[in-house]
Amino acid sequence: MSVWTVEELIRRSLRLCRPVYQQHGFLVASSASSSPGQKLTRIQRQSQSQRQPPWCPVGSVRFYSQERDISDEAEEKDLSLPHEMQVENAAAEQRQWSSPFLKHLERCGSPSDVLDLTRLYAPTIRQVSSSLVRMWAVTKKMSEDQRRYELQLMFEHPALDELLQKAMRTISLMRHEDMVYTLLSMVNLGVPQRSRVIQTSLRTLQEKLNDLDEKCLSILASCLEHMDDCPNVVALKAGLSLVVEERLSGIKNVVTLQTMMRLLGKDAPKELKWKLEKKALSMADQFSVPNAQWMISTMVTMGFYSKPLLEVCSRKITENLHGIPFNRLLKLLHSCKELLYRDFYLLTAISDYIASTVDIWTNKQLLLLLSVFESLAFCPAAVMEAYAEKVIADPDMLTLKDLLCVLKVYSSLNYDLQHQRRPFLDSLGRALDSYLPKMTAFALLKAVYCLCLLGHFPPAALERLQQSGTPPQQLADSKSLKNRERMFHTVELCLRLDRPPLPPSLTFPTSVTEGPAPSQSSMNPWLLEGLRSLLEDQEHVTLQEMVTEEDFYLIDAVITKRESSRRPESDAGERGPPAERSRRIAVVHAAPSKFCFGTLNPRGPLALKARHLRILGYEPVLVSELELQSVSEEQRTEFLRTRIFPELVSESRAEAGLRAS
Repeated sequence: MSVWTVEELIRRSLRLCRPVYQQHGFLVASSASSSPGQKLTRIQRQSQSQRQPPWCPVGSVRFYSQERDISDEAEEKDLSLPHEMQVENAAAEQRQWSSPFLKHLERCGSPSDVLDLTRLYAPTIRQVSSSLVRMWAVTKKMSEDQRRYELQLMFEHPALDELLQKAMRTISLMRHEDMVYTLLSMVNLGVPQRSRVIQTSLRTLQEKLNDLDEKCLSILASCLEHMDDCPNVVALKAGLSLVVEERLSGIKNVVTLQTMMRLLGKDAPKELKWKLEKKALSMADQFSVPNAQWMISTMVTMGFYSKPLLEVCSRKITENLHGIPFNRLLKLLHSCKELLYRDFYLLTAISDYIASTVDIWTNKQLLLLLSVFESLAFCPAAVMEAYAEKVIADPDMLTLKDLLCVLKVYSSLNYDLQHQRRPFLDSLGRALDSYLPKMTAFALLKAVYCLCLLGHFPPAALERLQQSGTPPQQLADSKSLKNRERMFHTVELCLRLDRPPLPPSLTFPTSVTEGPAPSQSSMNPWLLEGLRSLLEDQEHVTLQEMVTEEDFYLIDAVITKRESSRRPESDAGERGPPAERSRRIAVVHAAPSKFCFGTLNPRGPLALKARHLRILGYEPVLVSELELQSVSEEQRTEFLRTRIFPELVSESRAEAGLRAS
């Protein structure tokens, strides 16, 4: 080693031993991306008396402002290695495979073990990267508590600062793959992202960006995805998006493409998103099941809805559902919800798969899946039937939180359990009675409201609700006052119209529970035009628009049809004059969200409205807005005839059949 090299090492050692470095702190830049022309003024801060949080072990930190003096500039230049040291390090790299360092590194079981090893053997440039990668690899396999403890020990270890100092000085000499893995390891280990070692790595990667291959770009993108924005991160993301756009046609790996898409995120230009969509569709044949799942969540990250790509992914997942773990299945459903994407065949296949393997899922998992199905307005009939059987067999398994979730899902989706309905509702009622003493007034109101939607009226819960003082006047401070008023009025309306067999003392004063009148909106013009066209050639028929019942239910159109029928013969054998009776048909126009997805099965509130209209003497006819829009103007009248007067359609078809014969 030359004399100049020895002197240089002594000078650097003395500089590192100054008081400001007595504690193993990181070098932190407040704006590490500043250009060489900018000035940085150094400010030293000693915080010996203050203890640092476990994630930030900095004892004494050097900060920089937007100015710069000559001494600092010279000090930064010292961070680059002299030519002689570069040559020496290159020779050391050739000898590293014969060194025992790597063999010992593989046996290290914690970050502290790795740091102890770096004190016994001076690591070469490549071994610096291997050490940091090993530290990250062993910690990610630990439990959360153990990881937190080991990282605290790591930050308190005196060799950490030495290793990071060497990583900062040698980052520009590393292989490209080692560069990106070094940055990824430091970020995952919790090294402060504004530290100089991180910022130096980011600047170096900016310089090398055009030389990185597909794998390195993918690793870098996955690292930047979890980093906070700062000038260097923003600059590197912008550069990476340009490189991705330029090399898009050459990307051959699906995971790499998805990683790039996630990094570009919602800020990517629409033109680039369309190019990425086209590229992904061209690689669709390479999609595995995890690729398809990941692609859907990637579209969520990008804020990009691509129906062709979603259909490709849905088809791949539907064909290979078995074996998908719970977390991925739940994430898939949440991604569909965020994208406002619902594929009936995919959701039905998932429902059937869960129902066929119901015994392998925990109660919590089943409730999470049912809850996300409900948020998608999709009724998983197979799962709901299978879960109802579990509740009937063991209602005690339901916690209070579970019970409220079950009530919400089943009342919202209005699934007809047929012969299981009564035992299922009785089981829920018994479970609710056991939790009455510990329930809050609002939780009790929600539970009773859901049971009323299902047509079940447990006396004990209703009596408790009456005694709990839940009328809207006592909820004036609540943000959800209107929602509570609506629920309370619905409960009172159910008791009045359904007339369940309850104790006479159980009453809800009307003066307290008067609900707000429904909003008076105009009738849908397509529906109005179709009804007028349908009724213009019929006698003894009247049409009323926007009728309100019980100051609560708004009916779009009421068709009153007077019909005559022959009276039965008297004892003398004479027939009396024909008697008249009236049919009242309530036509209710509802948004698609009021129905379970893919069906005409009304959801909870709409099903309750139809039930109460029947009690009030109406024949409810529910017309979906989507149905009305899907038929042409010429077909609209015939469509309404089929829905409102099916008997006329049957008669005309029978007559047509007779004429044909």
